[in-house]
Amino acid sequence: MSTPPVPGSPDRATPLSPAAQPERLAALVAAVRARTDLVPRVGLVLGSGLGGLADGIEDSVAIPFEAMPGWPGATAPGHAGRVLLGGLGGVPVVAFQGRFHLYEGHEPGLVVQPALLCRQLGATAVVLTNAAGGVNPSFGPGTLMAITDHLNLTGRTPLAGPNADGLGPRFADLTDAWTPRLREHLHAAADAEGVALADGVYVGLLGPNFETPAEVRMLRTLGADAVGMSTVLEAIAARWVGLEVCGVSLVTNAGAGYTGQPLTHEEVLAVGEEAGPRLARVLRRFVAGL
Repeated sequence: MSTPPVPGSPDRATPLSPAAQPERLAALVAAVRARTDLVPRVGLVLGSGLGGLADGIEDSVAIPFEAMPGWPGATAPGHAGRVLLGGLGGVPVVAFQGRFHLYEGHEPGLVVQPALLCRQLGATAVVLTNAAGGVNPSFGPGTLMAITDHLNLTGRTPLAGPNADGLGPRFADLTDAWTPRLREHLHAAADAEGVALADGVYVGLLGPNFETPAEVRMLRTLGADAVGMSTVLEAIAARWVGLEVCGVSLVTNAGAGYTGQPLTHEEVLAVGEEAGPRLARVLRRFVAGL
């Protein structure tokens, strides 16, 4: 006999179509507005080992993920699982310390709700960050890569099912999925901070296992520079609802087969601790200049 779900807990086995999002988002907005009336200009999703930027958000209101209707707590290592609203460089922001992943058993519709919530709260742009493996052999651990485009190889999309025309079009255009204007601002911020910032294509896979050496070679052939287990569905959903999107991958390790060494998530977190402050400086200046 299966265990009945806890009342109010998310049903991770039930697909969440676009048409179901307006009602769910209204409840999430109400939960935020019960705590603060701040209207963010920018949203930030902070990936594994990159949550330290949240420490610089002024006068922040923090909401645990599990206090948001229909959201579970964060389970991925390095994800605090909080929504923060406050100021960053004088600009009102909403930041997510952590995210939801397909490999945790979540449906795409839940995975993208933080990005959709940014739009519902008033943001016009979202910054997506992640820890990633280096597919481009020239990208060593600690490389910061501005995302120019992506490959969605998860086999999933947040836009399947009946559409919500009030949120976005049936067929979302992803020609400029990663907004060139914002990427230019990212590079300007990095230059001002004296931080090296590469450009590259991010590929999203399902996870949670790391890739095989043969898969890394395949991904390089397809044009990828970095690989991870997040971000692509969020970018699709964000563009669907009209948000401008930019992103940075922190390359935490060389792809499988490049060094002959095994890959671990502890390595991901360790490099994030070292490189996170560099990325935080860049994003703080980036947000302040928008």
